[in-house]
Amino acid sequence: MVKMNTSSRRNFIKVSAVTTLGFTGLWKFVNGTLVSPPVNGKVNLRYGPLMRDPKGLINLPKGFSYKIISTKGDLMSDGLLVPGRADGMGAFAGLHGRTIIIRNHENSADDFEESAFGLNNNLLSKVKGSEFYDYGKGVVPSLGGTTTFIYNPKTQLIEKQFLSLAGTERNCAGGITPWGTWLSCEESTIKAGGNNNAEKDHGYVFEVPATNEIKLWDAIPIKEMGRMNHEAVSVDPRTGIVFLTEDRPDSLIYRYIPNVPGTLLKGGKLQALEIKGKKSYDTRNWNPDVELFPVSKKFDVSWIDINEVDSDDDSLRIQGFDKGAACFARGEGMWFGKNELFFACTNGGKNQNGQIFRYTPSLFEGTAGEFKQPGSLELFAEPNDKEILKSCDNLTIAPWGDVITCEDDPHPFIVGITTSGEYYKIAENVGFPSEFAGGVFSATGETYFVNIQEPGITLAITGPWL
Repeated sequence: MVKMNTSSRRNFIKVSAVTTLGFTGLWKFVNGTLVSPPVNGKVNLRYGPLMRDPKGLINLPKGFSYKIISTKGDLMSDGLLVPGRADGMGAFAGLHGRTIIIRNHENSADDFEESAFGLNNNLLSKVKGSEFYDYGKGVVPSLGGTTTFIYNPKTQLIEKQFLSLAGTERNCAGGITPWGTWLSCEESTIKAGGNNNAEKDHGYVFEVPATNEIKLWDAIPIKEMGRMNHEAVSVDPRTGIVFLTEDRPDSLIYRYIPNVPGTLLKGGKLQALEIKGKKSYDTRNWNPDVELFPVSKKFDVSWIDINEVDSDDDSLRIQGFDKGAACFARGEGMWFGKNELFFACTNGGKNQNGQIFRYTPSLFEGTAGEFKQPGSLELFAEPNDKEILKSCDNLTIAPWGDVITCEDDPHPFIVGITTSGEYYKIAENVGFPSEFAGGVFSATGETYFVNIQEPGITLAITGPWL
């Protein structure tokens, strides 16, 4: 069992005490419940209105509750500290009903206050320099990476947590694999040398096994998946093809066809998505002089080969766009549902409040047969109303098939979108002006885990989900 240390608890209470239940915008409390304005008939109160949290942290629907299970600075089972800036997460079924969570940490080498090794690196000696991807000459090691924790749903407690990937930069999102690993992505393209003490180039994807064993895994970059400002990945369980997003305002959507499905380090082909018949299509809907990408209309796609994938100058998106690949507005969270892939674009849309796309793979995805029967892309959601959806970031697919997305905003909600395009609120952060991140359901569907990034806390939310 891991408990919140005294310093973390004191800091949490102090910060919570000075926050307010403001920020509600057009959402207003009536008799203690948060009710929404009707917006073009698109609001669907699946769980009813949100209830005011007496602790002033998270408003949830009636019947739901949350528990803080991990906090930045907590002492972990390996003697290190829980790092800060928790971001994307993956959930896996563990032994004896436990849940294994692998959690990213979006830290850079100079984020000393967020470090697993203490403010002055006083715990750095607990890890061998050879176990880091980038040790930073032993002076400023890269402080991103992942932690793994084992959660017992019966006790609602973490039984152990530990550092599982070290020496990487700004591990933002990633994705689970069908073979029981987590792909952790660097949202950074800093290079070795210069004044940053970096010993290696960054901008890669790393694979971390989901295991009960307290272990720091070898940090081996999957370079053929491209060097870029990575965000999220998602693996098609049918084919083993990996799809990728990129957090740039002019980003592309990529896929990686591995030579050996399930063994990504054995190489593969990186490609970028193109809208058939619409070379270099701009899907962002920012420019009124450019043809809009319409909601709910399917477009056939093709895929363009990307060359020199270990880009020295972060130019893969430029190469792909020049060849005809479609442009997207800050690709972020990505997750497979039932034979369909959803991904978020944080500031896409006419009002730059966000878009969510749906890609339906070809029955012959990644083979010559897809030429005659291609996959298709559609704009699934673009409400252009920040009271409905704003700054959609990490997303997952609920056990019942809805898209569940975390908002990246100082006043964020967790928003559900039904398959018919109706929106509903699951949670509202009123305790901290910081984004929700990494929301994911346990394998059984009974617990939804989510981070609040800046205070560095991880929550377990339970209730009548199904």
